[in-house]
Amino acid sequence: MEVVLKEDIENLGHMGDVVKVKDGYARNYLLPRGLVVLANNKNLKALEHEQRMISQRRERLTKEAQGISDKLAGVSLEFTAKVGEEGRLFGSVTTMDIEKALKEQGFEVERRRIVLDAPIKNVGDYEVPIRLRPEVTPSIKVKVMSEDQPEAGEVPAEAADGEAETASAEAVGGEAPSSEGEEGSAEGDRNEPSATSE
Repeated sequence: MEVVLKEDIENLGHMGDVVKVKDGYARNYLLPRGLVVLANNKNLKALEHEQRMISQRRERLTKEAQGISDKLAGVSLEFTAKVGEEGRLFGSVTTMDIEKALKEQGFEVERRRIVLDAPIKNVGDYEVPIRLRPEVTPSIKVKVMSEDQPEAGEVPAEAADGEAETASAEAVGGEAPSSEGEEGSAEGDRNEPSATSE
């Protein structure tokens, strides 16, 4: 059966193309969803008239997609998850997770446009393509980290507090604590300050 595409359909063609498809696929999927019309004389004549409008619509959609693409190019998403041996996740990061994270940043991107061959199951950095239009496919950065370990260069909160207190004590006194306080300071290095030291 020959049909005229009313939208760009992956693996079939672009808006306005006349293509041959299986009868069942056309009747059960394409026609009920309004994605195509039958390529009969009446529709083909109407198509000639609509070709200019289709062309203009295609250009407008491509321009809009290009604008979104420029913004998406700078997007970086971070996910934390429980991790087992060899950096494998308990669970995975899916297109649904990426769609939700993009929405939180103000990007309305349909899940089907996120090109992820399989869910992400390991920690690491990934480039994930977003197919906005056949000719416009930007990539976003996706970083997957373990929720148990701080990133390299980060100091756990308790250690950071202890270092800040030591630094402020040295700034006030001008020198390290005297020998009387050595035992206390050694304990303070190992543990958080006790309530009596306040």
